[in-house]
Amino acid sequence: MSDDLAALTALRRFGLGPRPGDLAHIRSDPRGALVEDLARPATARLDIPELPTSQQALARNAAYQRAVTRARQQRQTGPEAAGPMAVALPADARPGQGMERSTGSAMDAAAPSMAGGGAGRSSDTPVYEQEVAARLVRMHDAPVGFTERLVLFWANHFAIALKDAPMRITAGAFEREAIRPHVLGRFADMLKAVEQHPAMLFYLDNNQSIGPTSNTALKNKRGLNENLAREMLELHTLGVNGGYTQADVTSLARILTGWTVASADEDAFHGGSFTFAPIRHEPGDQTLLGRVYPEGGVEQGEAALLALAAHPATARHIAGKFATYFVADDPPPALVARLAASFRTSGGDLKQLARALVESPEAWDATAGKLRSPQEFLFAALRLTGKPDQVKMALGQLIAMGQPMWNPGSPKGFTDRSDEWLSPTGIKTRLDVADQIGRAAGATDPLALAEAAFGATISDETLRAVRRAESRPQAIALLLMSPEFQRR
Repeated sequence: MSDDLAALTALRRFGLGPRPGDLAHIRSDPRGALVEDLARPATARLDIPELPTSQQALARNAAYQRAVTRARQQRQTGPEAAGPMAVALPADARPGQGMERSTGSAMDAAAPSMAGGGAGRSSDTPVYEQEVAARLVRMHDAPVGFTERLVLFWANHFAIALKDAPMRITAGAFEREAIRPHVLGRFADMLKAVEQHPAMLFYLDNNQSIGPTSNTALKNKRGLNENLAREMLELHTLGVNGGYTQADVTSLARILTGWTVASADEDAFHGGSFTFAPIRHEPGDQTLLGRVYPEGGVEQGEAALLALAAHPATARHIAGKFATYFVADDPPPALVARLAASFRTSGGDLKQLARALVESPEAWDATAGKLRSPQEFLFAALRLTGKPDQVKMALGQLIAMGQPMWNPGSPKGFTDRSDEWLSPTGIKTRLDVADQIGRAAGATDPLALAEAAFGATISDETLRAVRRAESRPQAIALLLMSPEFQRR
């Protein structure tokens, strides 16, 4: 493998794509650049004081909704029915108030609808946009982008979606609080943080789950919700072929009863944070995968999570997804086996898993056959052209291409298989996006971008197309749509 090809493989397959100067910077030691990226765990975090925590966002949203309700009452029955707070919404009740937002000029109409914008939903749109804006800057500024690709993988593995206002205002915080601190740590710690996060509890309705014989059920006749338990087994840990049964799903759902979110309306101090509600918890011992978990409140569930994290089926499931995401839609069995062994022997050390990937010859030998996902394509294009500040434009582009931030169609997340992104409509939309980026970066020399993107590996066909383009914007669009840019 030539120096340029090895460097390009490091930046495309493992990272987010080259920026101008990146190929030359890592050409002498591409593997070392990736390992160095893993040696800085603090870079995985995204600590921005202006972005609210999930607890703050939920509390502010609750205050906002109360103020809106009072304002509505005032309009219906007169000022005396609503009280003095009805007319002016307090600044701290508006999630995202006072934070700057970037704007764009294309595809803007689609972005608010996916972010929860529009009439009556202005409380959650700013937070969502600001969270996305922070990601665009981070994706552009990351020196290699390997750690950021790991964040994308794990956030999608533990997928949530923007089904309502609580989800829209906590989706970004979920990634910042439950994924990023553990992306180079232990899988068991990430699993616990994810399953106890308000966003996941809201998304999979565990906040509504009541033990069938708990005190709450005896009074209110509410029932068990198995959503979180089912997805935890099928998607988050063991995998669909992991050897569990419906009885295991039900047992785990009972174990997880009482895992909920403190009400922001009822608890000013803990509102919006994870809490355990004993009156909702199903009493008694529970059997999961042949092991008995004694009655023990929240500790019963945490013990079950530790066992699931260490299960051999979890290692196989994670290894298969990891190899598919980074290397090939049908990855080499030897690579999957090596990754599974690393996961097991390291006790789920995710930094070691990433190093095992980098050190595997199969990960470098594979041809660049994977089509970049829409997010990967956009992030790579923005890194190359240096335009990460058009937030509304990027939101609309991701929606149009079918991969909006934190909003897959199901708990399975977005597909890890690149061939599922191939369709005539999908390619045409990418061409539209490439055209928009080309016009935004039209002052840049296309040949300089071609050198930055591919070095000596650029094909004669792509080089001719860039040179023969009628304008700089068209040349940049053709460069972004070239086979070597689309695939990694």
